[in-house]
Amino acid sequence: MMVLGLLLTLAVLILIHEYGHYRVAVACGVKVDRFSLGFGRVLWRRQPTPGGTEFVISALPLGGYVRWIDDRDGGVLPSEVNQTFKSKSLAQRTAIVAAGPLANLLLAVALFAAANWIGIDEPKAQFGAPPAGSIAEEAGIRAGQIAVASSTDGDTWRDVRSTSDLNWDLAQAVSRGAPLHLMVAEANGRNEHDVVLRLDKLGTQEIEAPVLRRIGLNQSYSEAVLGQVSPGGPAARAGLASGDRVLSVDGQPITDRARLLELIRGSAAQGDPQPMRWRIDRSGQVLELDVTPAVVKDGETRIGRVEAYIGQPPQMVLVRYGFFEGLSQAATRTWEMSALTVKMLGKMLIGEASLKNLSGPITIGDYAGRSLQLGFAYYLSFLAIVSVSLGVLNLLPLPILDGGHLMYYLFEAVTGRPVSEQWLARLQRGGMAFVLLMMSLALYNDVARLLGLH
Repeated sequence: MMVLGLLLTLAVLILIHEYGHYRVAVACGVKVDRFSLGFGRVLWRRQPTPGGTEFVISALPLGGYVRWIDDRDGGVLPSEVNQTFKSKSLAQRTAIVAAGPLANLLLAVALFAAANWIGIDEPKAQFGAPPAGSIAEEAGIRAGQIAVASSTDGDTWRDVRSTSDLNWDLAQAVSRGAPLHLMVAEANGRNEHDVVLRLDKLGTQEIEAPVLRRIGLNQSYSEAVLGQVSPGGPAARAGLASGDRVLSVDGQPITDRARLLELIRGSAAQGDPQPMRWRIDRSGQVLELDVTPAVVKDGETRIGRVEAYIGQPPQMVLVRYGFFEGLSQAATRTWEMSALTVKMLGKMLIGEASLKNLSGPITIGDYAGRSLQLGFAYYLSFLAIVSVSLGVLNLLPLPILDGGHLMYYLFEAVTGRPVSEQWLARLQRGGMAFVLLMMSLALYNDVARLLGLH
């Protein structure tokens, strides 16, 4: 699924990107010699009509290209001089180059909109028990409460329909280093009130696992009900069984799965764990059992485990939008994600964000495969996210990228003359070296994640 997801993702995004260049080039009167999906040896070709474009699929599916007659090996015929890319006006060349990245951004809007119209089953934005000392606990959030709406200023509110909405709002607030207002309510929808997450106290603008733990909203609500119990494990030896609902541990009420796991894991913090008095509900009968967790190593930390699955799947809600609302939300999400991508890239360049955030083909393939298994709407959303990234990255002012060519045209517009061939060659070599460095780093991050080093 990972390989299939990667190939399908690359094929769709590259095809749309190159088609953007192709369509605008043809509209501007440029003769396109070849449209290729992939690089290297040609696997399939459609022979062009006289004066038409050759469409090919090549062996290496990590890119594609549109070749105008300027770059043709046989040169340009006298009758084709007015159909070359170089013969076109500055405005036309700019439009042709910008069309690829803009096609990706428009594709993202269409894909987000389609996913919104189809609808996606997502976890309800219901909180697990925040860890002691976390920002969520300090704000007064309790297990079982739900997020209803969010705001950056406490005046303008946006509905929170699912955990995805909540996580997006958190990511944006953290990237700005600003507080986030949440309208929360009890599980039955009553007692709505405003709480403030002081995310400005984090001292970082990166969303990583340790930061999420400090915020305290990294776990959805799940009841403290036992699932499968491993034979011979601590839970089985204590007499616990699948379906038992844990009411309290050593007299401390258990509000949800997160609170129970926190007590189990922390039981080994001071040495060998002591027996814990569990009060459980088994089919309406209340029992008290002594449970002694086993001690295992989690990196350099000793934690307790009872060798039983704890919790139930989170409650799901279908998030679906009407036609105009879905389209508007898709355009807004594309814009916000583009701005966030640019902001994160800038922070990585100046050292305010970790280069570990870069991802390569292995990570893309992994997430593509997972989203395909979850369903069509999930895959459309994932495809839209990658399309935004591809569109934004190609607009960066780096030689060999579309954004680099746009910078050349900006220079030409200001000075009245094009960049010299000598400088073009130098900039292309420098740009190629930088892009290869970034690709190598992204691939290293992929492998490190695969091996559990990140």
